[in-house]
Amino acid sequence: MRVLLKGVHKVRYRLASGVIATYYYAWRGGPRIDAEPGTAEFVRLYTEAHAARKRPAHGTMMALVAEFKAAAEFTTKSLASKRNYLRYLRVIESEFGDMPIAALSDPAVRGVFKAWRDGMAHTPRTADYAWVTLARVLSIAKDRGRITVNPCERGGRIYEADRTEKIWGQTEIAKVLSVASPGMELALMLAIWTGQSQGDLLRLRWSDFDGERFRLNRGKTGQAIVVRAGEPLRDLLSRTKPVGPRILTNSRGAPWTSDGFRTSWGKLCARAGIEGLTFHDLRGSAVTRLALAGCTPPEIASVTGHALADVCAMLDRHYLGERATLADNAIRRLEKIETSTKAVKGGVK
Repeated sequence: MRVLLKGVHKVRYRLASGVIATYYYAWRGGPRIDAEPGTAEFVRLYTEAHAARKRPAHGTMMALVAEFKAAAEFTTKSLASKRNYLRYLRVIESEFGDMPIAALSDPAVRGVFKAWRDGMAHTPRTADYAWVTLARVLSIAKDRGRITVNPCERGGRIYEADRTEKIWGQTEIAKVLSVASPGMELALMLAIWTGQSQGDLLRLRWSDFDGERFRLNRGKTGQAIVVRAGEPLRDLLSRTKPVGPRILTNSRGAPWTSDGFRTSWGKLCARAGIEGLTFHDLRGSAVTRLALAGCTPPEIASVTGHALADVCAMLDRHYLGERATLADNAIRRLEKIETSTKAVKGGVK
């Protein structure tokens, strides 16, 4: 049986004797295959040549990328995170794959990397993701002693996402609920009452809910989370008939894909007349709702799964559109304490 080998390059030469000879190469510009086409030896040499071609050259950036892919920091990521990494790793391999590792110790290489990033400035988020991925590859290499300096440390970002005031208030929530299907209503309620990410909510199973609390492991970090469902959410869940193991399903009763849910959510917001708000903003809104209810940052972090520092930074930078309300609450508590103190002092006289 003849095996079709992709990319074999055939060249004909006229020898000095006048005889036409045919030579075969694994690919155009590749090594010559010194065997008869159609034989097992030809297939073996072809396969070995391509295997060697894919093998990262020792001492190059390609080797560092390969080591990153084999590292636990990559292999333990969720499938979605791996896909995102691989997208930018391919860009790095194409651009810098043959760069010698020794070149990374040259101070000028940071400028080379910066120029590469800035060349993507017309798509700032892409530029930042590519830079962060490269920095992560080099960070792992440095941690393992492969390089002594990471030239991409503290690179800064081009894209600045200002989510200040991007809060789902009661008005926006009511607009969406007025046109939402039962499944989308449940998605919104889960988001604002648990503060979990879209990916974790789409993975949520009925077996994760005991009628009062959710117990889940965050897909991004593996962190175990226990979240009590608020009464409005418990009531909605009790009225929802399961159609499969997942709590959130599409109109066919099948688990949502990330892209499918994002598309349907966008259409829902368009029907409700909502602009400038995303499903991800519901998570930040959950943080703000908890803060307005008087919860401390540690309490909020225990619910949403954010790092404590991230909760503080989020409230400080992005989600303080309700700063005035928080300030009012603080002054009311102070007034209550002052009034109580004066009352006690008055009773002593």
